[in-house]
Amino acid sequence: MKIIDLSKPIQYNKQDPWFMRVKIKHKSHRNAKWMIRFLGLPLRLFPARFTGWADDTIEKMGVHATTHIDAPWHYSPTVAGKKAKTINEVPLEWCYGDGLVVDMKHKADFDPVTVEDIEKFLKENNLSLSPGMIVLIKTGRDKYNGTKDFPRMGTGMSAEATEWLIDQGIKVMGIDSWGWDLPLPYMIKKARETNNKEYFWEAHLVGQNKEYLHMEQLVNLDALPYQGFKVAAFPLKIVGASAAPSRVVAILD
Repeated sequence: MKIIDLSKPIQYNKQDPWFMRVKIKHKSHRNAKWMIRFLGLPLRLFPARFTGWADDTIEKMGVHATTHIDAPWHYSPTVAGKKAKTINEVPLEWCYGDGLVVDMKHKADFDPVTVEDIEKFLKENNLSLSPGMIVLIKTGRDKYNGTKDFPRMGTGMSAEATEWLIDQGIKVMGIDSWGWDLPLPYMIKKARETNNKEYFWEAHLVGQNKEYLHMEQLVNLDALPYQGFKVAAFPLKIVGASAAPSRVVAILD
């Protein structure tokens, strides 16, 4: 068995947008000694080889700041008129299954992935979708991950392609770009230019009517075959949250 990590490291990066920056405080072994003394263990009873324990505190990290899974609650408070699931309400069965990579590295920046793009790729590579699969959209834009250009560059999913995947029985899908839609600054710019209030966040908003999850900021999709592997993508159980960090991995026999 081989396991390939599809998750980015969780660490401070000054190139990240301000709202994505992670801050972690690492505490040395020595600091723990004084805490144990405060809790009541006399110094004379400290084990001779005890240097203290290392400890760490996540002081700042948004649930969307790193490789994560968006819950239906992120897109809208309701799905088809019913309350949307928060991340702790998502069935874990959805988060493990056969994986399939859809290679869209040829797509230009700001050119959305369409239904026709996906159908053509599947036909050319003799691949097919089946309900319960976890579909990974490979754009190659993880090369920008950790740079200031990451949120501003790349392709993304169209609303039609997102809805089409859901209609094929796909509950969980993911992408190696910063977001599922086209880059956020580009969408804002185009919505203003066209005065089109239906343009912004169109792929995310498919989730208002059809229930699905997507992962963002995946890495290492180039290390995977197009099929023949499992994906495990279990989110942290954060009650009431719109998303959660996930250690997404591919498992190959």
